[in-house]
Amino acid sequence: MSKFRFAPHANPLLKRCQLYLLLGCMALCLATLTGGQYDPSASRLLATLLGHGDPLTNLIILDLRLPRFLAALGIGAALAVSGSIFQRTAGNPLASPDLVGFTVGSASGALVTLLLLQLSGNAVILGALLGGVLSALLVTGIAHVAQARGERMIMVGIAIAALLAALNEYLLTRAELDDAQEARLWLFGSLDSLSWSKALMVLGGCALLLPIAAQLGQRLRLLELGNDLAEALGLPVAYSQYALLLVALALTALAIATAGPIGFIALAAPQLVKRLTHTSDIGIVAPALMGALLTAAADLLAQRLLAPFQIPVGLLTGALGGLYLIYLLASQWRRTL
Repeated sequence: MSKFRFAPHANPLLKRCQLYLLLGCMALCLATLTGGQYDPSASRLLATLLGHGDPLTNLIILDLRLPRFLAALGIGAALAVSGSIFQRTAGNPLASPDLVGFTVGSASGALVTLLLLQLSGNAVILGALLGGVLSALLVTGIAHVAQARGERMIMVGIAIAALLAALNEYLLTRAELDDAQEARLWLFGSLDSLSWSKALMVLGGCALLLPIAAQLGQRLRLLELGNDLAEALGLPVAYSQYALLLVALALTALAIATAGPIGFIALAAPQLVKRLTHTSDIGIVAPALMGALLTAAADLLAQRLLAPFQIPVGLLTGALGGLYLIYLLASQWRRTL
């Protein structure tokens, strides 16, 4: 292993970007815990965080706002790191789990677990993971048979995603009305009324998977050089690709099982970090912080844009993601002209 492990080049812009993103997350935490219809004073907020708050402030801050914010950080970090792995492995900025069918496949697995098997909790995470793995095998298998790579593989993923989306709609039509309404709200991607148990679940999953992604991420620099050169330098290419794909799918499944499909984050977060740091060797920390910042900001906007009504955060990020995708495609087309 030591013969192909090497550290990324020191990049002052990357370190500065990580610092600014961390400060942005801290500022968002303060904005989330304060403001809104119930805006506690600084002294009351501090007393609540130290365990000396009144019952109403404890309920709003500790039971409602704080677990939702922490869950948003974990979900955003998981999606962004997953998207970074997909993009760097495929060498394509459009290769995110949103576009190649893995997110929809994870949602299909979770819906089968929820609606057909009538299971919940950890079973939903396992169902989402199995759905993502099966959709990944289906996309990569078809792409391998058709010898489709790069953008053609993405087209295969989009086609599979359309079929799986139709399956999801079919499952909703076959479910009981109450179950279908709950599942449809989940499909929009929502952090509303998210409890401490789910927040701790996603944070615990990130604590387990992100260090593994960071360890395997060291192989990405060699994979970006091409399979032949990577193998010549001693990297087991096939094993590395499968291991990275499995970790990316697990991160995607963890996020989806917690809050439903949330688009845009996996696609945009790695690319935004690359544009800010002017490097493709962005590691794991910066995309994770960018994803956490984007998701927490989108959820805060979803809470307060039309208050007291709340917008599912997945709808908001999906709309932003569509605009960003148009910009990304337009910029690529301009470079090819």
